[in-house]
Amino acid sequence: MANHSLTVAAPNTSLDIIDHPLAIGQEFADVETCRRTLKDIAIALHFDLRIVKSDRSRFIAKCNKEGCPWRVHVAKCPGVPTFTIRTLHGEHTCEGVRNHHHQQASVGWVARSVEARIRDNPQYKPKEILQDIRDQHGVAVSYMQAWRGKERSMAALHGTFEEGYRLLPSYCEQIRKTNPGSIATVVATGQENCFQRLFISYRASIYGFINACRPLLELERAHLKGKYLGTVLCAASVDADDALFPLAIAIVDVESDENWMWFMSELRKLLGVNTDNMPRLTILSERQKGIVEAVETHFPSAFHGFCLRYVSENFRDTFKNTKLVNIFWNAVYALTAVEFESKIAEMVEVSQDVIPWFQQFPPQLWAVAYFEGVRYGHFVLGVTELLYNWALECHELPIVQMMEHIRHQLTSWFNDRRDMGMRWTSILVPSAEKRILEAIADARCYQVLRANEVEFEIVSTERTNIVDIRSRVCSCRRWQLYGLPCAHAAAALISCGQNAHLFAEPCFTVASFREAYSQMINPIPDKSQWRELGEGAEGGGAKVDIMIRPPKTRRPPGRPKKKVLRIESFKRPKRVVQCGRCHMLGHSQKKCTMPI
Repeated sequence: MANHSLTVAAPNTSLDIIDHPLAIGQEFADVETCRRTLKDIAIALHFDLRIVKSDRSRFIAKCNKEGCPWRVHVAKCPGVPTFTIRTLHGEHTCEGVRNHHHQQASVGWVARSVEARIRDNPQYKPKEILQDIRDQHGVAVSYMQAWRGKERSMAALHGTFEEGYRLLPSYCEQIRKTNPGSIATVVATGQENCFQRLFISYRASIYGFINACRPLLELERAHLKGKYLGTVLCAASVDADDALFPLAIAIVDVESDENWMWFMSELRKLLGVNTDNMPRLTILSERQKGIVEAVETHFPSAFHGFCLRYVSENFRDTFKNTKLVNIFWNAVYALTAVEFESKIAEMVEVSQDVIPWFQQFPPQLWAVAYFEGVRYGHFVLGVTELLYNWALECHELPIVQMMEHIRHQLTSWFNDRRDMGMRWTSILVPSAEKRILEAIADARCYQVLRANEVEFEIVSTERTNIVDIRSRVCSCRRWQLYGLPCAHAAAALISCGQNAHLFAEPCFTVASFREAYSQMINPIPDKSQWRELGEGAEGGGAKVDIMIRPPKTRRPPGRPKKKVLRIESFKRPKRVVQCGRCHMLGHSQKKCTMPI
């Protein structure tokens, strides 16, 4: 006998078959909820459902097996939108569906089944979906059903790709409105207003870079694998504690010399009114032709060098010789031209082929001994891994949702690092503090001779170095290159009662770290509160009444190729340590155990 207790099924919720069986008098919010609930029951109990009648006032369904009495009649309640079960024959005499294929397991059902999981993990793969559905529901769906179900669920959660492009003008207006002083512009092209470029830089990032970060910019790009492809471009700096500090992000329809020229033009405009008191910029990149031309055009006074990881991987892949690679790393970190040239001579003895390679990659663009820009020990593009992760995490999101994902991550970084900086009580950030303490420990091995008020002669068993504490210069060049007192400078400063911590560059101080993250990235309201198309716009940038369509580029069919990045290559290469007493590799003078 059926249970006549009243149960209301909420929209978009699956019915728990065991705890909440169907009952006469049970209500549903609408006919669609009723239909979905009965489909869920049919799948859970492994029988085929046949819909006899479905209209605005009634819904009748039966078991599809001939002779089985299972049947349900649901009718609309008078005066209210709900439906209620009027008649129910709840027993099956058939054996149900004997295989794993079920006609009720439609794309829409798949989409509803995976919606919660996809909300938490947009990277949920179709092959994982079909396996989980088989494990949880005992139903087999095809790869294409799983893929389409995911696409439909993603569209329900985040909107379509096409809607994302259409919302860009309103989104840019919201950024400018909620974060005054930020730059947010979108550019369309052609008579159809197809998307071409998007540039975003938050005022908090602009302020932090101008006032507290090193005058260093990394330029990098990553290709997107979403429905309409595209490329993300990024300019990032480094904060006082060596952490990445994104300054500006752009999405372009395709990577091209023209788009790099536009990106650097936007960067120049962004920094133009703020750079009067800034030192000359140092820019690191892979120095592709388009980037080189764009930097020369818009930042002609900047020092533009190679990413050291890019150069070292090219050298390793070109020669595939361990001995050569080891000598190469010694050359990379050589502090003086004399040391560098001696290492080049060693390489030439191993292989004459290194000569044309050095013509292709001039040492003036990467070697510590020759590069004129100030990198403060930052030699590789840390932004590469970040962009790779963004492209991986966001490639299935519409463009507005992608930029929101990035904004949320930036906001989280700013908040976490702001809190962390307020807990520090030292003069220098932890990474700089550690290096200063190492220099002070190594300084005990040296004899200090004072020449005058500011100049010192630092004598060791290996060589003599001259230190000028007023100019902050040491003849070994490490102080100038890395921005922190070297062991020779530390010895000179300690000998005259000075605090070595106070002679580090300001960009390494806790005060600079706090200043970098002192501004807030403000939240953006839900898109339901944005201005509608056709209402017009305030301020500069694109007008809200421009209807932007997706770019002409489309993802080709088939599985996209994956670029495998060596994670270990993201780590900063270790400097080869050479002892100043015995000249052996692998330990410092401080830890040397050889008898004098």
